[in-house]
This record gives sequence, C-alpha cells and structure tokens, in this order.
Amino acid sequence: MTVSLVSFVSLVTADSREFQRTAAWYHALGFRLVKNYNKVSTASSQVVLGISGDSSKEIWLEALPLQNLDASGNVVPWQELSIYEGDDTSKLCNGTVVKIRLSSLESTQTVPQTIEFFAADLGKLKALLDKAGAKYEEKGDIVASDPLGNTVRFSNKELILSDHAFVSQQEYLDYKTKEITDALKKLKPQESTDELPTAEKAKKKKIAVMTSGGDAQGMNSAVRAVIRSGIYYGCDMFAVYEGYEGLVQGGSLLKQMGWEDVRGYLALGGTMIGTARCAKFRERAGRLAGALNMIKNGIDALIVCGGDGSLTGADLFRAEWPSLVEELVKTGQLTAEEVKPYQNLTIVGLVGSIDNDMSGTDATIGAYSSLDRITEMVDYIDATAASHSRAFVVEVMGRHCGWLALMSGLSTGADFIFIPERPPQHGKWQEELKAVCQRHRDLGKRNTTVIVAEGAIDDELQPISSEEIKKVLVELGLDTRITILGHVQRGGSAVAYDRMLATLQGVEALRAVLETTPDTPSPVIGIVENQLVRQPLVESVKNTKMVAEAIEAKDFDRAMGLRDSTFASIYRNYLVTTKDANGKNFVPEKERLNIGIVHVGASSSALNACTRAATLYCLSKGHRLFAIQNGFSGLIHTGNFRELSWLDVCGWHNKGGSEIGTNRSLPSENFGNVAYYLQRHQLNGLLIVGGFEAFTALHELENNKHKYPVFNIPKVVIPATVSNNVPGTEYSLGLDTCLNQLVKYCDAVKQSASATRRRAFVCEVQGGNTGYVACYAGLVTGAMAVYTPESKVTLKTIREDFDLLSAVFENDRGEDRNGKLLIRNEHASEVYTTDLLADMFKEAAKGRFETRTAVPGHVQQGFMPLSMDRVYAVRFAVKSIEYIEEWSKRVFNAAEHTLHHSVNNIKMIDFMDKEEELSVVIGVQGAKVVFSNINDLYDKDTDVALRKGRTIHWSRLEEVSNLLSGRLMLREGKATR
Repeated sequence: MTVSLVSFVSLVTADSREFQRTAAWYHALGFRLVKNYNKVSTASSQVVLGISGDSSKEIWLEALPLQNLDASGNVVPWQELSIYEGDDTSKLCNGTVVKIRLSSLESTQTVPQTIEFFAADLGKLKALLDKAGAKYEEKGDIVASDPLGNTVRFSNKELILSDHAFVSQQEYLDYKTKEITDALKKLKPQESTDELPTAEKAKKKKIAVMTSGGDAQGMNSAVRAVIRSGIYYGCDMFAVYEGYEGLVQGGSLLKQMGWEDVRGYLALGGTMIGTARCAKFRERAGRLAGALNMIKNGIDALIVCGGDGSLTGADLFRAEWPSLVEELVKTGQLTAEEVKPYQNLTIVGLVGSIDNDMSGTDATIGAYSSLDRITEMVDYIDATAASHSRAFVVEVMGRHCGWLALMSGLSTGADFIFIPERPPQHGKWQEELKAVCQRHRDLGKRNTTVIVAEGAIDDELQPISSEEIKKVLVELGLDTRITILGHVQRGGSAVAYDRMLATLQGVEALRAVLETTPDTPSPVIGIVENQLVRQPLVESVKNTKMVAEAIEAKDFDRAMGLRDSTFASIYRNYLVTTKDANGKNFVPEKERLNIGIVHVGASSSALNACTRAATLYCLSKGHRLFAIQNGFSGLIHTGNFRELSWLDVCGWHNKGGSEIGTNRSLPSENFGNVAYYLQRHQLNGLLIVGGFEAFTALHELENNKHKYPVFNIPKVVIPATVSNNVPGTEYSLGLDTCLNQLVKYCDAVKQSASATRRRAFVCEVQGGNTGYVACYAGLVTGAMAVYTPESKVTLKTIREDFDLLSAVFENDRGEDRNGKLLIRNEHASEVYTTDLLADMFKEAAKGRFETRTAVPGHVQQGFMPLSMDRVYAVRFAVKSIEYIEEWSKRVFNAAEHTLHHSVNNIKMIDFMDKEEELSVVIGVQGAKVVFSNINDLYDKDTDVALRKGRTIHWSRLEEVSNLLSGRLMLREGKATR
C-alpha cells in the first residue's frame, strides 16, 4: 500500500493499553514498526506516524511512499507540518489538503483528529481491515476509526479534487511512470533514458568502492573522491573493506559510507578500507558469494582501485555476472523477483600501482609518491656514500616495469641503472658498468650509485641481481653496500600529484558509473597528455601484458614503445646526461656551440637541477655551457661568465636555490652591455631560466634584436617559478616542490586544528595574481574554500563559506581529523585580507568555533627539489638545447659556403622564414613538451599588468574542490549525510 499526503502526525494517549492497541491496529494495515524514540523527529523522504503513549513510551511507524515529484518530474522534499495545541488547520502538502487537529504531547486528553491517506489499491486495504477486525464504511473513500477514536480516511484519488480513481497499485505505478516520462519529454523531446542527467540516473544507483592488490599512496584520496562525489549525485555509497575478501564475506565488510566517514583521508597513507589477497575470489564459488552479498545490499556497480590483476578480476566478475545471478536463483539463495533489478553489473577501474606499469595512462595512482620516497632515500644514501667514498647498489620495486628505476636514476644522478625494458648485453654489462663508474670517479666524484629494478635482466633474459652488481663494483676497488628499499616505497602520505590524480580520477570514475550502459565495455580511468580518459579495461590490461610478452620475446624496442608516452624519451635523457658523457657522441667541431644560461627572477627549487642537466648534455655533445652569474644585473655590471664543467655541477640535482645566482633584473637596464658581453663570448644560443621576469626578458631581447644583431641567436625561456604564471606552459620548474611543501604545511595546520577541535585556519599562499597554486593546494589538502584572483571574493561568497563551516561544526560529533582549512591566494582581494577573513569568521561564529591564520611565506619555495621537478628539469634542459642545436644546424648549413660562423654575420643570413622562431618558451601542454613563439604569447595570451597568462587551465581543480568540500552541496540545498 502506498501512503501519501501526510508528512508527520503525532497521536497522543496516556493509556498504555490504548497505546498497544493503536500500534497493533496501524501495524495490521501495513505500517511497519521501526524503533522506539524518546523524541519526535521527521524523515525527509518517508511518511512517518508518531504515536505517543505514556511519557516514557513512544513508537514510530512508517510506510514508504512514492517520491514526491513536481510537474517537471523533479524530486521535492516532503514537508514538515508544524501543528500546535488547539489548531484546526488545513495545510497543503504536495497539492493535497491534510486536515489535522492535534493536542500537545503533554496533554492527557485524547483529542480526535482526521487523518487522510492515499491508497491506490482499496481492495487490498479492505482485506487488511477485515483481517484486523476493524470497522469501516465505504463512502467512495474508505473511512475507519483507530482505537483512539481518530477518523482515518483512505482515498484512491491522489488529489482530493481529482476525478482519477486508481484500482490497483500497479495502475498507480504505471500512471506515475508515464507522468514522469511525459514531463521529461516536454523538457527535452529528443532525450532518451540513456541521456538523462547524471543526477537523475544516480537515484537508482547503489555503488561500492574497493581497493585491491598492493597498496599505493593516493588510494585514500580516490576512495574519498568516489564516496563524496557519489553522495553529491544522490547515490548510496558503500565501501568494500579488505578488497575482494570483503565481497566474498559480506556482512560488516560491506559498509555504507557517509560524507564524514572519509574525512581526513587525503593525508593518510596506505588504504583505510584495507586490501588483501583473496584466493576465494579467484574461484567461481567466491565470485558467486560476492554477487550474493552485492545484491543483498542492493549494489549493482563497483569501482575498483588496484593493479592489472585486480582489474582483470573485476572485469571477469562483470562478464560472469548474468550467470552468477541465474545460479543464485536456481540454488534458491535469491528469488527471481529479488534479482530482477540486478541483471547487469557496472565495473569501473582506477589504476593504483606504484610501478606505473599500466598501459593507456601516463601515470598511475601512487607512482610519483613512491618515486619521491626512493629519491629521498637515495639522497640520504648519497650523503653517507660521499662521506666514505663508497658505492651503493639500491634495489627498487619493479618486477616487470623499470619506471621507478629509470625515473629515480634520472632524478638522483645515478651512475648506472638496470631496467627490464632496456637490458644490457649478456656477459658485457659488467665491463660497461666498470667503465662508466670509473670515468665518473676519474672526474672527481666521491660516491657511486647504481639503481636496479628488482626485475632487471640482461638481453638473454638472465636475471641481474644486486649481489652480482656489488661483485663487479668490488672488483673495481670500491667499498660497496647494498640497500633494498622494499616496502618503504609504499609508505607515507601521498604527494600532491597523486592526491590530485586520485581525486580527479575518483570523481571521473563515479561519473563513468552513472553514464555507462550495459553495452559499454568496462572502462579504466587514465590520464593521457594531462587529460582524463576512459580506456577499455580489457584492452588496457591486454596491452600491459604485452610488455612482458615483448620482453620475453627479446623485442625490447617494442617493450619500450608500449610504455607511457614519455618513457622512451626520458630514457634517452638519462643516457645523454649520464652514460654518454664520454666524447663518443660529440657533434662535428663546426657544429659545436657556445651556449649561455642565466637565472632570472625569484629563486625556485629546480634551477640548479636544470643547469646541471643542460651542462651534462652540452658536455656529451661537445658544446660549451657558460653560466651568466647573478642574473642580467651581473652580466651588465661585471660581465661575469663561468664555463661549467662536469664536476662543477656534480650534485646539483638535489640542491635548492641558485648556485649561479638570480635576481629580478632585466636586459632593459642596459641593452648595450648585454649585447657587448654576449658578443664577447660569441654565444650561439641562450637559456633564460625563471618566471615572468624571464619571459619579459626574452620579449625585451626579441624586440631589440634589430638594434643589437647579437640578439639574433636562438633563445629559450625555461619556466621556473612557484607561481606557475608563465604563459605557454601548464607546468613550471619548482612548482611540484612548492605544492608538496604546502601540502606538508597544511597537513600540519589541519592536525593542529583537529587536536584543538572546532578551529579553522585561513592559510595564505603565494602565486602572485594567478590562482593555480591556491586551487591545487585547496584540492589536495581538502580545504573548505579557496579564494583566488580569478574568482571574485564577495560578501556573498564569504557568507556561503561561513554557513558551510557552521554546518560542519554543528554536526561535529567530536571525531578526529576535523580541522578545517580555507586557502587564500595572496592577491585574491585587496579588501578581504587573510586577517580580515579570519576575524569575520570568528566574529560571526560567536564562540561556536574559532579561527586562526597561517602564512607559510617563502617556505613554499622549497628546499631540495622533489623528483617531478628534477625529471622535468632534465626534460626541459635537454629539449631546449636540442632546439638550439637544430636551429643552429639549419642556419650553419645554409651559410656553410658563403659565411663564417661568427655571431657578427648571422644577421646577414636568410633565415628561411624561421626568424620568428628564434625566441621561444618551452612548456608543458598536456603531456607534450612544446615550444611557443614569444611574440604570439605576449600579444595573445599575456596579461602584462597582472604578470600572468590569460589561459586558465586549472578550472577543473576548483570545480572538483567545491564538489568534495561540500560547497556545492550547500549551494544546492543538499544534505551531506
């Protein structure tokens, strides 16, 4: 029986026997006893009758109605009726009059009242009344009296004034379905069910998320994103604890999750919902048990975060699902009616793997966190190795993938690496290892570091162990130690990038569930060229396994090509900055160049790493790299050039700051002196490393090249700034280190706020007039709100954020991890300063919570560069010099028979329509490293006054941050619980 029309009615009696009779009477008519309460409250989506007896007893009875819908088919909340003693009122509840006379709960007198219900099937109702022995009259409607003397009227007309009387429950359901469908067609005539808005589909979804396989940093971020975005879209969200074991066992391992259940997950390592190997799930019986537990809980969609093995198991589960459901019915564990809504299973994969070994994605959740852990450990090892002039063999994870070994070797300046995709020659690698390490020792290096993947092999597929490598180094006369990093690589909190990646992919996975049809192949969420993509899960797993097959077939070129889009190029970068610096790859003498490098603007952590990479590449090709010391002011006033050698830059990979000096001076201070010293050293190219000042300096040189012909050399800006405000790039050197410094700082601040309870911090971050850092930091630290220059701060937004804070603290149950954070860009507003915002929140809170400010300042610029900055420093430096080489080669070839190769004569060369490409900015757009013409950027994509680019490439970060913080829930009037 469907009950409608009433939101809340309280029935009062002081007679306990009347109380019991009334409860039994309503129960016999189909009202379900829920539980005892000691106070009255309402349920937002249920019709509830509260019947109170003596002062110590009260029961709740409920019956579930159809959802309330407006004329357009949208769900509207049930109304709560506020009735007071003595009132005789008529109130409109969803278009229907409800007549109620109600006494107070304190009254000992029973006051009769009239209660009206909608019941589509009056025949069934009469049968229930007859069975209960209840007297009733048929007057078009059915009218009865409950044991308290209340008149209870049942009508089969949904609206009292309606002419449409229903004869059965099914007729009513069919009518409402048609009504909703017609309303939707009026809104969107061409729209099919598959094209319904995400929020509409979500009403039907109960979705579970699990983590499986080896744990990876960032899994908690993914779980948080899935749970909260699901709640936002109206889904019931579940967590499967202990991986597939939780599916098999069910019970308490399948838990419905609320908004607050994932609070604080961002800062936690491992996986809070657990992971475990499950042999049972590999058998059909285990998968059958998993299907049973999911159907019992109403779940028909599963998001799995794990490696290729876990995702393969998930896809097999989906493929078998129809037969599993059929078997559950045949064996009598479920009825055909029970399984009817669960004929299809939706599976979406997230790749959580520190090895970064999944095909179809450039990065997997946890890979960069693990890389940072390795880099940090090797830095520590290098310090003790240099002290004792020792050699260390460091073994890292990667049974079938050398990504960690390659990237850590590049970022730590390792002397040699062993990876399965590019194995050394059988029987000859020992001599090659000795030659490289001895050459570095001869150049003056005191420590030797060899990094080996645990799955390292030679080209005959023979394993290469750490012990074998140690023996070779001992033969070389080096005091050698072995360090196997093991599971320390999985430990600790996720770095900023993994938190961001897991969060964005988690939200995308939830949306994929809502948009996937039974005919859609199970997708896995990846990232390619900085864009989230949905790849067919089966295909991704198949291509991943093809790498191992290629290695087994000794097709190592194919194995390299099957890795992510940057793997092969990074391996080449490693070769030219480490192994090849021996003169074998020198270019012809006439093509050898003099290249200058200058640091401009504020210090950032990857300046030295970039300069080191540029030096090593130049040395490997026979070029000379000159450091212009102390920026353009040093050049103008002293003309201080320093040619950099291998030993000069040894160890610069992990040094912060600028070893050659930097400042904000520009060439316009004295163009004549700049030209004089560049000509004096006969530079063939110039690298300008820095932020917006470097960008401006390049534009100044370009605009004055006709006055000063020496400026007619290829010039490249390498963006290096924590503000990430250089036009033409989505990533600047030093940015990742800055973000991770902020993450650590904000995690500590939130911990302090959690410990003291009911405290919020307003944290001011750098970034100039660009909101990228603030938005990114807000997303990965779980900030409640972010204030940026791009989003105007108003009293309305401040009030909105105060309401959100108030709601959170009002619902606080005293649990841990409840510190709240708001992040403000330093230039977000001239009026609403950090201190003023904190004071406004504190004043408005009136003691309910308190606020503090936190300003990390120059801490954000970091100390030692982290691994991502080191890797990008090498990529940018090598690519930039290759650009200068290529441009110079074309010019020299064109002038070979007519001109000398001096800078003085370059002005006379026909540049073959390439003159406009002399001055460029290197940058990341997507996952590609590209060059952009300075004039095009300056004219079309630069806000000179605000010192930033016009393109906003981070809007997605702010959107997802608002969704997961609860800000969008508040705006739309949704509850987070």
